[in-house]
Amino acid sequence: MIRIATIIGSTRPGRNGEAVGKWVHEIASKRTDATYELIDLKEVNLPLLDEPNSPAMQQYTKQHTKDWSARIDGFDAFVFVTPEYNHGVPAALKNALDFLYKEWNNKAAGFVAYGNTGGARSVEHLRATMAELQIADVREQVALSLFTDFENYSVFKPAAFHEKKLNSLLDQLVSWGTALKQVRAESKK
Repeated sequence: MIRIATIIGSTRPGRNGEAVGKWVHEIASKRTDATYELIDLKEVNLPLLDEPNSPAMQQYTKQHTKDWSARIDGFDAFVFVTPEYNHGVPAALKNALDFLYKEWNNKAAGFVAYGNTGGARSVEHLRATMAELQIADVREQVALSLFTDFENYSVFKPAAFHEKKLNSLLDQLVSWGTALKQVRAESKK
């Protein structure tokens, strides 16, 4: 069985990401096709990238990087929960991605985003980053609107149809994550 991490990509005080991440994790945890874990970047608390070497070399000098590497390496796929900040990705999420390289390779990713336009531009940026990290991103995504899925822009009340979209995303993620696990196993032979 594959392992999937839901990563909450915002660390901002008063963020909506924690509620969205917990919603994703709650729905995912009802499934029996993978094991699911919730990772909150606020708790991971990485500093701005402070490693002297390229992550592709995996010559980490800081304990927080070694810990982050070990944690991410054990997963087969990821659901990134991301807001859209200024038409882009939150700095904490981009930073967490940039800390590592090989630990992300040949894995799968899906996106649950929120913002004025459902976080579409943040996901667009993330898809380019996924390509560089050799992460295969699934087509299905959940786009949550600050206007309709949050009361007063802060209390998360998703429309019912989002659960179906999330399960469709997870179906794709399990399929791709399973296939890529085999790719990684073959490349180690």
